[in-house]
Amino acid sequence: MLLLQKEAELNAVNHGVVVTPQNGNGNGQRSLSLTVQEFLAETKLTKKPKTYAAYSTALKYFQESCPKMYLADIDRKDLLKFSAFLRDVKQQSPRSVYNKFENIMTFLKAQGVRGLVGKNDWPRFVEEEPEVYEREELEKLFAVCDEEERLWYEFFLMTGMREQEVMHCSWADVNLTRSTVTVRYKPEYGFSPKNYREREIPIPAKLVTSLKAWKAKAEKFCGLVFPTAGCSPKLNFLDDLKVVVERANLDKENFWLHKFRATFATWHLWNSVDLRTVQ
Repeated sequence: MLLLQKEAELNAVNHGVVVTPQNGNGNGQRSLSLTVQEFLAETKLTKKPKTYAAYSTALKYFQESCPKMYLADIDRKDLLKFSAFLRDVKQQSPRSVYNKFENIMTFLKAQGVRGLVGKNDWPRFVEEEPEVYEREELEKLFAVCDEEERLWYEFFLMTGMREQEVMHCSWADVNLTRSTVTVRYKPEYGFSPKNYREREIPIPAKLVTSLKAWKAKAEKFCGLVFPTAGCSPKLNFLDDLKVVVERANLDKENFWLHKFRATFATWHLWNSVDLRTVQ
């Protein structure tokens, strides 16, 4: 009976129906489905959409793999089966298996459930070395850029900023006298820095010179460094990068925006810059 009820709930969820299960079984035990719904509702209110989406997917998969109706019934075997389910049924990569397992452990911890698994029970993955651009690649890329394109991608490379950070960067964040750019909270755009932590980044003289020239030509009514014609954040840096890469007769599969950040970090670490400073 419980298994049939569980299957009915999952079928409803998979078809977009919001399930409202009973709070417990009469003995004070909490319903897993209701606890998941409450956790996701709070996550949606307090976390970024990307974080909410990650928890939603992980918890959906966990409910598919676990037939238990009540939170208190979850045990070590359910978590080990979940790892195997992700690997064998959902065919997730080792890193994705780890991330979703970690999401479930965070969910359980938030409910006061701890100690179900040991450190050897956690899924494992090989930490891959980040891919970085070769200097020759970048020389070919920048050789075919116009002035605007060159500034876009030199800004990514020389600041190590993430795409959303560059999109929402304003002239108020750029101090050309001190040669710094600061990543700040932008409530008007719904943007928050990663981990809600603002940071200041030193920038090289070459980029300062380019930004001074760019600012002199910028529209005075718009505070964004890289706006659209209507003073909105530029959303198509990646698409434009692919166009430049094609113009340079390079492989488009080898170019993406986060690779500029990985290159920035790697070059700084080679020069013995502290990791916390690079991050």
